[in-house]
Amino acid sequence: MKQTNNRLTTTIIKMKTKEYFLSNAQVRNRTILAVTCLLLFFTACFFTWKWLNGQPKEQGALKPLRKVLDANESIFSTVLFSNSNLVKTYPKESAVQKVRVNGNYGLQSEFDPANWTLTLIKNPGDTLHISIDDIKKLPKTEIIFDFKCIEGWSQVTHWAGVRFSDFVKYYGLNEQAALQFTGLQTPDNEYYVGIDNKSMMHPQTILCYEMNGKPLPLNQGAPLRLIIPVKYGVKHLKRIGTIYFSSNRPPDYWYERGYDYYCGL
Repeated sequence: MKQTNNRLTTTIIKMKTKEYFLSNAQVRNRTILAVTCLLLFFTACFFTWKWLNGQPKEQGALKPLRKVLDANESIFSTVLFSNSNLVKTYPKESAVQKVRVNGNYGLQSEFDPANWTLTLIKNPGDTLHISIDDIKKLPKTEIIFDFKCIEGWSQVTHWAGVRFSDFVKYYGLNEQAALQFTGLQTPDNEYYVGIDNKSMMHPQTILCYEMNGKPLPLNQGAPLRLIIPVKYGVKHLKRIGTIYFSSNRPPDYWYERGYDYYCGL
């Protein structure tokens, strides 16, 4: 028994740790190497920055940066986008009552909603003028989603209006919607966006005339604005004055100032 206990006795093994010592010369050499690498890194950054700032601009952005934005657009529009990919929606009670205004471009001039009509350019020489009452006759759609602004904030907000796809169907715009882009402008032409028609025809895109169950206030784009949940807020044009279609990119306010044209989520 005693022999067995001895066999079960735990033996403590001391691990020997090797210690390494650097000579003063080795410390000096490693320090010189680290400082040299750091200087080379900062030098490369400086000359890259200098080269970049010497490049020509293309639509408000330096040309290499514009190429990166265009590459991002290609990925988002061809690989990630789909009508079956819906933006997450929320119950009405989740929507904020005090809705933040994401800019007032195109809203500065005096405006009387009673005199407003939507100018719809179907083709050159074929223009319709549509009242808000005409639009309200179409099937109503509500959307409660997380509105995202490029400034970095977001809010769950509640909107209602007419699906753009229903608007296209009612006014016989299938041929126009088959083009690549839609252009929208405010009545004073001070703010304007161009949007790919795949996104415009997304089932959650609406021509909006209500917010939180009430008519849009003026600072939110009354009487009609765009709500397009698959895009950042800069594309949600307020106070739509004109809608037209194009096979080429229409002018876009923030694109001309260096932003991404697609602005997709």
